[in-house]
Order: sequence, then structure tokens, then C-alpha cells
Amino acid sequence: MSNDKSRDALSDAPIPQRNNSAEVVTSGSPLDIVLWVIALILLVGAAMVNQYLPAYWPPANSVWVRVGVIIACVVVALGLLYATHQGKGFVRLLKDARLELRRVTWPTKQETVTTSWQVLLVVVITAIVLWCFDYGLGWLIKLIIG
Repeated sequence: MSNDKSRDALSDAPIPQRNNSAEVVTSGSPLDIVLWVIALILLVGAAMVNQYLPAYWPPANSVWVRVGVIIACVVVALGLLYATHQGKGFVRLLKDARLELRRVTWPTKQETVTTSWQVLLVVVITAIVLWCFDYGLGWLIKLIIG
């Protein structure tokens, strides 16, 4: 396998490169603020639907209607958030993270098992040492106090 970070670790295929991977959103539009406020209202409303909606809308006595309203509120809120500059930047971040995951050289099963056993052994030894210190200090305090 190649250590070339511009190639996929598994298939050795080239990975698309971006020249400007870290784009910072320097300003937003007033529409972004409106979209954020509406999305937050929808998310708060989705959290309150289960408790308050059945009192005002009789079909909401059904659990499935409430679940549908909650899902609809969350989906619409996420759609509104995607429409903002920050939402588009977040989606870009997720795409870049997906590309970065292709570059990772993952350990083999044997390496994973070996490392896991080593970590478990160190944790057990540390626990025994701490227990010994605790027991010794407890014995010493009993000896001093009487």
C-alpha cells in the first residue's frame, strides 16, 4: 500500500483534491437570520408537539399523527438550515470529512485485536495497583486512628 495521501488506501485510486478546503463564512445575509429563527421555532415546536398538540387538534390524539408532525417539523427545520450559508458550509465539511476518511490507513484485524488486549491488560494492571494503594492507605489510616 502506498503512503501517498492523495490516493485511496484500499484501492490506490486517486482522491479528488480541493484547493480551498477550509472556507470560512465571513458574512451571512439577513435571510439567514430569518431562516435560523424559523428553524429554531420549528425545532422547539417539534419538542412540544407531544405534550400540547392533542389539546388543540383532535386528530393529534393518535401517536402516529404526533410522530408524523414531529418528523415533518424536524425535516423542514433541517431543510431551512441547509438553505443558510452555515448549512451549506456544514454540508461541505461533511463531504470533505468523507473524502478524508478514504485517506485513512485502517489497522488490520490482527492489529486491532492485539492493541485491544494490550489496552485491557494495562487497565487491569492499573486497577490492581490503585486497589493496592487504596487498601494500603486504608490499613495505614486504621492503624493511626486506632
